[in-house]
Amino acid sequence: MHTSQSKTIMPDKKLIFSKDQIQQRVQEIGRQITKDYRDKKLIAIGILNGAFIFLADLVRNIDLPLEVDFVRVASYGEQSTSSGTITFTKDIELDLGGKDVLLVEDIVDTGRTIDYLKKYFKKHNPNSLRVCALIDKKERRELDIELDYIGFEISEGFLVGYGLDYGEQHRHYADIYHLIL
Repeated sequence: MHTSQSKTIMPDKKLIFSKDQIQQRVQEIGRQITKDYRDKKLIAIGILNGAFIFLADLVRNIDLPLEVDFVRVASYGEQSTSSGTITFTKDIELDLGGKDVLLVEDIVDTGRTIDYLKKYFKKHNPNSLRVCALIDKKERRELDIELDYIGFEISEGFLVGYGLDYGEQHRHYADIYHLIL
């Protein structure tokens, strides 16, 4: 039973995508990636911290040999809006030269992080570079960013769960919620 004290500590949330909806969509994207990357040297690069759950489920649904790496950039910190400044805190460790790179992101909103990373990774001479985002949220889009694989499109709301966070909290939910701040 929740006490009134716990309600003031925990923000309210509204279910947006259930774990079953998420898993079904991840399977569909995995099948499409399998088809598109057949006979290619695929490297899936997860953007930490938010994409780690999505990337883990996605690669289990790609029926191809592939490599996995991670990169970490920060633009939110403990705020609900992007600071506009991207800080690179973990670089890739695999050689991307001549390989097909798939950037895997939890959510794309302003487009700044993806724009930054696409420019950065192109300097590593990959054979191809595509982007897969679990959530495409265009309400705050500042740059024209092309996404190759999209899990869900949503127009507004601050989302948490399935890797998405608010101040490093709420990532652990199996479902995705709109956090009511």
